[in-house]
Amino acid sequence: MSAQTEIHAPSLPSPPGGNAGEETPRIVPVRRTGQWAAAVVVLLLLAGALVSVVRNDAFQWGVVGEYLTTDAVLRGLGLTLWLTALVMVLGFALGTLLAVFRLSGNRVLQAVSWGYIWLFRSTPILVQLLFWFNIGALYPQILGVDTVNLLSPITVAVIGLTLHEAAYAAEVVRGGILSVERGQLEAAQSLGLGPWRRLRRIVLPQAMRSIVPPAGNMLIGTLKGTSIVSIIAVQDLLYSVQLVYHRTYEVIPLLLVATLWYVAVTSLLSVGQYYVERHYARGTAGTR
Repeated sequence: MSAQTEIHAPSLPSPPGGNAGEETPRIVPVRRTGQWAAAVVVLLLLAGALVSVVRNDAFQWGVVGEYLTTDAVLRGLGLTLWLTALVMVLGFALGTLLAVFRLSGNRVLQAVSWGYIWLFRSTPILVQLLFWFNIGALYPQILGVDTVNLLSPITVAVIGLTLHEAAYAAEVVRGGILSVERGQLEAAQSLGLGPWRRLRRIVLPQAMRSIVPPAGNMLIGTLKGTSIVSIIAVQDLLYSVQLVYHRTYEVIPLLLVATLWYVAVTSLLSVGQYYVERHYARGTAGTR
């Protein structure tokens, strides 16, 4: 008899649901040693920094706790919040008007809006505030009214911050309006709606989805940006703590007081921004 050679095919794992007794594939998780090592290093660095801050006597945490809720600091915080809210309302009201002018078919209105936005976005807010604070040196009288002592520091702060924020708000609103589909405007026109009613009832509600995220960032930026009014002696949060440490020479703990309040308020605003964004994003893909 001639020798016969047997050829054995390699055994392959059976698919799920195969016959009992057959070998099933084993899933091996991917090892992420590098990621875990990096995470451990980062956590150790953060823990070291936290321990350093807590145990460093130079921070004077006892002094921070003493001044955190004093009347002077709380009054400064209240003025900061009031100034932020007022500037945002007035800034977006003026910014919406400027955005409408920019998108109108009137060349004059387009040019005026573009020029305003270009000017106020091109100059630092500190320079603008100082110009308004010294308006009496530029125009001692306007229509027979003495302007030297006409504007108080708070009025100057409101005017300067509002005009500055309006330039940025105009671009935010314009971007939101441009995000609305053209078909929505055509449908509104076919229904006979006037321009202002189309803007108020059709365009702006849909544009809010694109307006809210940058507007929320502007709100937080405005809250922190109000600290610049301390340069013209407006007694906001920063100026209030400056008055204290100029008297006590405890600079670091008083700056920490202002920092903690800014962090607390901006954190609350960030949470509110999240829920407002989720409200206007209802019905879109990826909404959580």
